[in-house]
Amino acid sequence: MVKLNKIYTKTGDDGTTGLVGGARVAKDDPRVEAYGTVDEANSQIGMAIVIATGGLGVPASNPRVAARIGEVLSAIQNDLFDVGADLATPVAKGEKAGAALRVTAEQVEKLEQWIDEFNERLEPLNSFVLPGGTPLAGALHVARTVARRAERAAVTLRAEDEKASSPESVRYLNRLSDLLFVLARVANDDGRTDVLWQPGAGRKK
Repeated sequence: MVKLNKIYTKTGDDGTTGLVGGARVAKDDPRVEAYGTVDEANSQIGMAIVIATGGLGVPASNPRVAARIGEVLSAIQNDLFDVGADLATPVAKGEKAGAALRVTAEQVEKLEQWIDEFNERLEPLNSFVLPGGTPLAGALHVARTVARRAERAAVTLRAEDEKASSPESVRYLNRLSDLLFVLARVANDDGRTDVLWQPGAGRKK
């Protein structure tokens, strides 16, 4: 169990931070950028949960579905701490299974199951969706784009040192952004109130 007794330590005043295992790196190190962006995505998901559960006093068009979305997002928040821990822990040479907290294939598969569950409610798309709609859909679209940025940062980290980073974190973030897109459409009355992109609509006739 993690125990935090003191919030400020002053050890980062020189622009460095500690990784799991004790190594210190610059705060703009690709590894820190990756798990820091995961934390940002998690915070955006937290806002979506607040909206889904009525915390802002905005009634959902379908409270039962909104509650289910909130339930799924809460589980994802916990998983994202696993993703952050994975990214913050360089893979050691000869590391044995279970020696460090790593994202598993089962966690990725759970995202795929949720995608299938919610996607069954939706009609196929014939254009791209503009971000927005209901407050919950808007929050989910913001979370989706931050999750994509976290994925890009994790890909950059793997490109720098592939053997020192777990591939499952990248897979998890990839599936997560897909799920958040599906959930955003569900939050827009199962896609019926989505606003679709009209190519060239703003150009002069």
